Amino acid sequence: MPELPEVEALAQDLSSRLVDRAITRVDLAAFSALKTYDPPLQALHGTLVESVTRHGKFLDINASGLHLVMHLARAGWVRWRDEAPALPARPSSKSPLAARVVIDDEASLDITEAGTKKSLALYVVHDPADVEGVARLGPDPLSEEFTEQVLAEILAAEGRKQLKGVLRHQGTIAGIGNAYSDEILHAARMSPFKPADGLDEAELATLYAAIRTCLGDAVERSRGLAASELKGEKKTNMAVHGRTGKPCPVCGDTVREVSFADSSLQYCATCQTGGKPLADRRMSKLLK
Repeated sequence: MPELPEVEALAQDLSSRLVDRAITRVDLAAFSALKTYDPPLQALHGTLVESVTRHGKFLDINASGLHLVMHLARAGWVRWRDEAPALPARPSSKSPLAARVVIDDEASLDITEAGTKKSLALYVVHDPADVEGVARLGPDPLSEEFTEQVLAEILAAEGRKQLKGVLRHQGTIAGIGNAYSDEILHAARMSPFKPADGLDEAELATLYAAIRTCLGDAVERSRGLAASELKGEKKTNMAVHGRTGKPCPVCGDTVREVSFADSSLQYCATCQTGGKPLADRRMSKLLK
């Protein structure tokens, strides 16, 4: 799933390609992806792109005061075409295409979603805050407003909830998902199951620094990369996420995994849990 660093890089890349250019038309190939009806999708036709920005994991194309907001979900992505296909995009069960934004010089932005589980969402609104997911977002962890004190207040309010879940919850902190929560907790040398309100002052400072550094470094690495290069950049720079069974780059211990119904987390026992492996309840049930 694209998270804050990848969505920020997409916004920067698309800004350089789209700003001051007109949208000729928008073809909808997956009707279920469009979550709004007023303004209609056709209202974007003939508008001029003014900016491309990010709200958490949401991309926002501002065109003449209208906003095409998209959430790429788990399997969504964008692809730039220097030359759009001659025929308008049409619904097809065999194609991952969800929508195509055609630009004035006949270039296009293809919005795609792989797999059979469709969660990608498109919204046409007058204000990004009209999108419920955007309106509910917590503070952006790379913004000036996200201070160590703000993090302390968030953790205190979350009580005994596990750090991993708190970091991932978009209404608490915007933009961090499964991958970067693993990376942040590894950098901070903290268990993903540690209670949110269980940090002392030194641990709070460590976690805050890990959030800012992990995300900030990932944004810098992604800066200037085209959309086609971002997935590879993300994967090659992970310390623990997606690296089950491989050596931890810090201590050399084996990266371990805890599986859940629809996701998993990775961690290093030596770095994060005092050498004690975490219980994998799903695997335990399978072995019984």
